[in-house]
Amino acid sequence: MPFPDSLKHNNGSMSELEDLIKDRIKAKGPMTFESFMAMALYHPGLGYYASPGTEIGRAGDFYTSPHLHPIFGAMLGRQAEEMWEVMGKPSEFTIVEAGGGRGWLARDLLDHLRGRDICDSLSYVMVELNPEMKERQATLLKDHAATVEWADALETIKPITGLILTNELFDAMPVHLIEQTDGGLMEIYVSLDGDTLVESPGAPSSPSIEAHLKEFGISLPARYRTEVNLRMKEWLEAAASVLENGFLLTIDYGYPARELYMEERDRGTLLCYHRHEVNENPLINIGEQDITAHINFSAMKRWGDELGLKSLGFTRQGPYLVSLGIDEMLEELLTSSPDYQSEINKVKGLIMPGAMGDTHKVLVQYKGNIAPEKISLRGFKMRNEAGSL
Repeated sequence: MPFPDSLKHNNGSMSELEDLIKDRIKAKGPMTFESFMAMALYHPGLGYYASPGTEIGRAGDFYTSPHLHPIFGAMLGRQAEEMWEVMGKPSEFTIVEAGGGRGWLARDLLDHLRGRDICDSLSYVMVELNPEMKERQATLLKDHAATVEWADALETIKPITGLILTNELFDAMPVHLIEQTDGGLMEIYVSLDGDTLVESPGAPSSPSIEAHLKEFGISLPARYRTEVNLRMKEWLEAAASVLENGFLLTIDYGYPARELYMEERDRGTLLCYHRHEVNENPLINIGEQDITAHINFSAMKRWGDELGLKSLGFTRQGPYLVSLGIDEMLEELLTSSPDYQSEINKVKGLIMPGAMGDTHKVLVQYKGNIAPEKISLRGFKMRNEAGSL
């Protein structure tokens, strides 16, 4: 579906980033939507995630599970501890978090593990390129300064034993936007009509796009628009090279391939978030709004398998947190919180159908010497849908 005509451009003054994008198009011709999305989100100093003014949380454009309640980070701390125990309590256990935002998840996870046996083995690495965000994270994590360090990119980290953790990382990766037409598969480019940014269909920019559809047996009907995330594979390759022995835990929006590309999802999953309002036009609010697309968890599994990252479990966030024992954590809150009902209402957003408990999925993969069938993680006791991938 084309972006609405009424939303073709920002009626306000052109941003510096919008100027740069237009200049690039004037110089080099239409750019793939993937290239546009990369600039809109990550251009140094100006992109949404690279800008000093970016706010994530209730004061910003959207919020994630860690912003709902600290119990989310505590539950992932519990998961990390279980993984450490499954691996025989190694003397060095490193948690690498990519895309950590303000650092709320890291803080809550480390707060939960404070004083526990794992702490003697624990180090925590935040992968963050934005200098402003690093400063914010360091301020929030000052009580854990002895445990936390930073890396600009996953590829720069030495091989670890431990856990690589992401929460809503892949849905913000730049994607190719494609549409099946009566004349064949087309890719959506961003071009100019006068001085207005518009979409412009053209031939696919890479044979990898059609190869991706073929790899997962996807046949798109005419007038079907969707997204293809090819950068995810590059990231998994880097993760597999860093993870010498341990787990990869992914929490994100997404579906198995057959659900992601089901016939009724003919408008794709691309959404934009600006000041807690949702729109479907990435060509406005450039550098000032988030742009997301649901991920293909079947690709995560297949590509992971090829890289030695074997899938152990896949389920929705709600059943995962319940199986992991969120009720036990709530009992602790009952005795310590002055407003238990308020706590409960926030936690419901993490686990209930219709909220993040449904929309977010959890995938755990493992690389190491333990046979995958011998690893049983508590979070998948209630439901493990890895077979659907």
